[in-house]
Amino acid sequence: MGISHYIKEIGRGARGAKPLARAQAADLFGQLLDGGITDLEIGAFCLAMRIKGETPEEMAGFLDATQARLAHVPAGEPGAPALVVLPSYNGARKLPVLTPLLALLLAREGLPVLVHGSASESTRVLASDVLAALDVPPLQAIRAISPGEVVFAPTELLNPALKRLLDVRRIVGLRNPGHSVVKLMQPTTGPCVIVASYTHPEYALTMAETFAMTGITALLSRGLEGEVVSDPRRTAQIDGFVRGVRSELQAQQPGTAAEVPGLPTAIDIETTAAYTRSVLVGDLPVPHAIAVQVAHIRQLATHA
Repeated sequence: MGISHYIKEIGRGARGAKPLARAQAADLFGQLLDGGITDLEIGAFCLAMRIKGETPEEMAGFLDATQARLAHVPAGEPGAPALVVLPSYNGARKLPVLTPLLALLLAREGLPVLVHGSASESTRVLASDVLAALDVPPLQAIRAISPGEVVFAPTELLNPALKRLLDVRRIVGLRNPGHSVVKLMQPTTGPCVIVASYTHPEYALTMAETFAMTGITALLSRGLEGEVVSDPRRTAQIDGFVRGVRSELQAQQPGTAAEVPGLPTAIDIETTAAYTRSVLVGDLPVPHAIAVQVAHIRQLATHA
């Protein structure tokens, strides 16, 4: 069928573009993932949406299409803890990537943890690199995840077409709706908690409305350089969503700590992995902001 009629609606510029209904957005994104459209149409879609921006209803439709096409992690046994999902697509730029630490702390609480991601830039240290140094190699195939286990799934295992859409950024230099979808999707057939983050306040509003519209159970806060782990230097606002119903779990506090005990200044893989090990064995303290985040995620998992 093609998506040119949708591009005519969304491609009229920031003022003239019209938002799509949820079903329209699902049809458009489904065609993108199914591979039946041209590279030119994909590029037009990406640029048009970058200028227009996604509405919550469009995001809900994109997620509907994605959910129907994912290779889902099997649900746990009856009574098993909910799966915690940590999207990791940014990596470290100035501070160590601490998503692996968050994942391993959650696993220590008896929760099954899925970290998924892919490289969007070649200059950053990725959570997958640090996890591999901590003896958590990438999965070769999607499988069930046990309570207390951390696994890393490359995006292409969940959906190869979604990975190709993310890679458009390497060509045009701009993010597209795929980068939002991967941070909100639920890659399992069982109950789960999505840990989500934002870098700009306007994204927080869109994400919160999308959670409410889709009934997702999630934790939402400002992350560390685009990663979902809390910035150890700050007390950020944290919101929880139980099947789409929001509650404020922590209010934002002003100020930034000048120093976090033991936190290294280097961001390389070996240094970050060594720091993570030291925290896990108790030689260094768990950063307070991350300990609070773990407690909130654990609580949400009981309601998922």
